[in-house]
Amino acid sequence: MLTLTETAAQKISELRLEEGKPEWGLRVRLVGGGCSGMSYELGWEDQETTGDQVVESHGIKVFVDQHSMSYLAGSEIDFVANDMMGAGFAIKNPNVKSSCGCGQSHRF
Repeated sequence: MLTLTETAAQKISELRLEEGKPEWGLRVRLVGGGCSGMSYELGWEDQETTGDQVVESHGIKVFVDQHSMSYLAGSEIDFVANDMMGAGFAIKNPNVKSSCGCGQSHRF
């Protein structure tokens, strides 16, 4: 199961309001690319598509396709502020075997 921290859920709620999409959920998926093989892609989604798994965490719907869910099981999405890298969403994924030096792509 994929979860959001309370901090991530609050930030998603703020961003949805700013973008005029207060009822939309978060789409999370893995895409090929990067130096280690796969990277995360986050976006807005208003409805599930065939084969999606929909998880609700802290009042936010999270949409994940079947292929991505097999790699994201047990993951937690957080929102972090870091002086060196700025602020952004971070995915803590227990299924990652290795990551590239910048942490943007992963090998499973």
